[in-house]
Amino acid sequence: MSLSYSDSGLTAKRSYRRFIAGLAALAVCALAHAWNYDSQATTTEQVMQFRVGADFTKKWNNGLRLSLAEDVRIDAYNSLNGAAFSKAYTTLTLGYTPIDYFKVDAGYTLRVMGRKDWSDANEVLRHRVFMSVAGVYPSQYVKFSLRERVLCDMRTDSVNLLEKNQYNWLLRSRLSAEFIIPGQPVKPYVWCELENTLNVPQYQQKNGRQYISHVRTQVGCKWRVTQMSSLDFYYRFQYGYNRDINITKTKGYIQLTEQTTYLHAIGVIYHLDW
Repeated sequence: MSLSYSDSGLTAKRSYRRFIAGLAALAVCALAHAWNYDSQATTTEQVMQFRVGADFTKKWNNGLRLSLAEDVRIDAYNSLNGAAFSKAYTTLTLGYTPIDYFKVDAGYTLRVMGRKDWSDANEVLRHRVFMSVAGVYPSQYVKFSLRERVLCDMRTDSVNLLEKNQYNWLLRSRLSAEFIIPGQPVKPYVWCELENTLNVPQYQQKNGRQYISHVRTQVGCKWRVTQMSSLDFYYRFQYGYNRDINITKTKGYIQLTEQTTYLHAIGVIYHLDW
């Protein structure tokens, strides 16, 4: 039986497709092999934390507001590092509300890292800048809001740029609901937030991509004490995931440590608005 010209062309096309598919499979295998680490390890950290803070906000009739906030965090229990002072955040924020349903703000945070080498200021002090937009949808008994915040954590110490960033960009997406009880000075609320990495180095990426580094949920209650002051009592649960990379100077050895953290925090914040 002889093959026609069309049959020969069809056979050639099938062979060509198989050849391309084989090349693609080899490329995938080579890429997977390239991202193999010389060693891998996992750590799990359980943390019970107490937090106390204060927030002072000045508001103007044109929609501008300026706030100064302080937040101190103490680990009452830490399965890996023991109980100790953890962090302190000092934040200055400038916000603007052009309409009732839309807010924007930008700010700076000075972070004091309690578990670093206190003899080196570059290890202890970290800097953060952020900008966010939020949409608000109020109803009779519930006020919903969605906030998108881009932030940049900056380091002044010396780092290996293959392992971590000098400037680390993150995206936080928060959905919250605040409940209104008519005639009562309390407002219960709940929110959930996802944090995504935006520019982690290639060796640190998960399956060659950026990844969700934190999931945070919080439930609390704001209690209006006076016309200008209130207290915010809350409980927060936080899941954290980090991929720590250690690379030797010659790149001959690459170690990956996947770090998982489960954090429970109980806190109170004093608010003063005028």
